[in-house]
Amino acid sequence: MINARRLAYQVLLNLDKQASYPDRVIRGSLQRRPDFKEEDRALLTELVYGVLRWQGLLDWHADQMIKIKPQKVAPEIRVLLRLALYQVLLLDRIPDHAAVNETVKIAKSTQPVHVAGFVNAILREAIRRKGRWEWPSPETEPEDYLAVTTSHPHWFVLRCLEEFGFDEALSLCRANNTVAPLVLRVNTHKIPAVELMDCMSGAGLNVQPSPVLPDAIRLIGPRQDVSRLSFYRRGLGYVQDEASQLVSLILRPSPGERILDICAGFGGKSTHVAGLMQNRGEVIAVDQSSWKLQELQQNARRQDITIIKTIAADAMDVQPVRLGSFDRVLLDAPCSGFGTLRRKPDIKWRRHPKDPYRFSRIQRRLLEHASLFVKKGGVLVYATCTIFPEEDEGVAMEFSGRHKDWALEPVDHVLPESCRDMVREGFFRSWPHRHGVDGFFAAGWRRVN
Repeated sequence: MINARRLAYQVLLNLDKQASYPDRVIRGSLQRRPDFKEEDRALLTELVYGVLRWQGLLDWHADQMIKIKPQKVAPEIRVLLRLALYQVLLLDRIPDHAAVNETVKIAKSTQPVHVAGFVNAILREAIRRKGRWEWPSPETEPEDYLAVTTSHPHWFVLRCLEEFGFDEALSLCRANNTVAPLVLRVNTHKIPAVELMDCMSGAGLNVQPSPVLPDAIRLIGPRQDVSRLSFYRRGLGYVQDEASQLVSLILRPSPGERILDICAGFGGKSTHVAGLMQNRGEVIAVDQSSWKLQELQQNARRQDITIIKTIAADAMDVQPVRLGSFDRVLLDAPCSGFGTLRRKPDIKWRRHPKDPYRFSRIQRRLLEHASLFVKKGGVLVYATCTIFPEEDEGVAMEFSGRHKDWALEPVDHVLPESCRDMVREGFFRSWPHRHGVDGFFAAGWRRVN
């Protein structure tokens, strides 16, 4: 019977060969194995996310011991070494001999005979070395030091050093490697936040009130699939980081209004907006992925939200002549996603140095298009979950420069007092290492003509 480590290898190999959502691959794998115990599910999740988070460091360790050129190591072997080295070097709960023996078994069952001996030798060497590694110097090799010790791509580290300096870059990269708390947006139309906390605590879950938002709860502990928990299935809460929730507050929807969410995705903000509207009015959610909209509709039904209508289409293909005008329009734009590395560590290995610029070109076109749907006196909000200025302030300031009939709406007066330090020059900006939430950006305008 397959165990958690063997399944983790299959999941990681799948992700290495084809970009996908790790949580969905894990969930799909577990759905086919209902016999998995809770501890096995937890171990699988820990191994997959741990390897993805520390992939750069694990590869560096492997390359210190491998005598051939790194690019000549087959992906199957590379993934196997990452999985084993994570257990040996970074995870205390698994004995070294168990990690080595299981890895060699996987190698024997999936690779040519000589590979098992190669893998065994590398792992034995790693155990012998343990803390004895020749690390790059932070003084003379700051880029290499940060890239290796915090497990980030060199190009990302170099940008951080240039923009923030060493200390700030180190803090950001370290924060990216922390396991973010699972944050629930409480469906206050069904249950008060305090009551839901009591219910979750009574069920043995470690929960804390959010220090950012009164209607949010943090679930502390190992990452888990909350879709299996009863409170989630009953629509009492929705998984959404506080920074993402703040974007909906910046939009300031009111009951009875007509709202457009032009890149809705899975509907976290769409359902939040509908909830803030007390389920009165209309929310049009547009996304080109019909399967995401299907999940959005499921999320809405679970939360007893009935005012959301979905349209499966490319945002640029949807025209005002078809949809009409709106009181408020939200563009949660596609972006490089570097503000969410705590939750999505795979992103840093899939992105290219030119991606922020490429995304910024798409974002400018989408923002221009989204503005066409806003009626006179209406509000437009632009948001991303990344940290790069060309995707954030650069896009917002260019829009303001081109459109004198739009007035920038400073966000500080619509945010809770606890979030005032997330405002800079009228824009919303959160950081993992400063605020303990995902890295988000948001700007808002009101159409005056």
